[in-house]
Amino acid sequence: MVDAAFELARNIKLLVLDVDGVLTDGGLYYGDDGIVMKRFNVQDGLGIKLAQASGLEIGVITGLNQKPVEKRVTELGIKYYYSGKHDKAPLFKEICDQVGIQPSEAAFMGDDWIDLGVMAVAGLAMSVPNAVPETLSVADWVSTRRGGDGAVREAISFILEARGLKEEAWKQWAE
Repeated sequence: MVDAAFELARNIKLLVLDVDGVLTDGGLYYGDDGIVMKRFNVQDGLGIKLAQASGLEIGVITGLNQKPVEKRVTELGIKYYYSGKHDKAPLFKEICDQVGIQPSEAAFMGDDWIDLGVMAVAGLAMSVPNAVPETLSVADWVSTRRGGDGAVREAISFILEARGLKEEAWKQWAE
């Protein structure tokens, strides 16, 4: 299965991410004032910056509409961002159009039922090991790291390696 996923990843030019359960651990943390807080992994953030520097476009589609996510997406310079959207497949196709690629050249990483429709049209369906069983069953590739714990960084490394870009991306930080 990994070999097939590696072959699919060779043509990926765009990675679109779900947020809760992928970029975060899926928890909703409420402060005394009722404000929702989110925990993001800095390794995922650096991975996103590496992807962008390597020419891999990044997008985010999330079912919830929350300020901490908007802030993090803005900090990371992600220009394709849709929040409060439950029908993700049409938005995924819209992002592909904006980037100028076919859905077969794009990956989507999700973890729950809301992600199944978009995973079905993506060229590479990616998930996390703590996803629901139905999502895991349609994933072409599953990270070893849990959502919110570096899974996105692992996915980006996988795509960059398949495209022959990982070593060059790594060198910019090693020198």
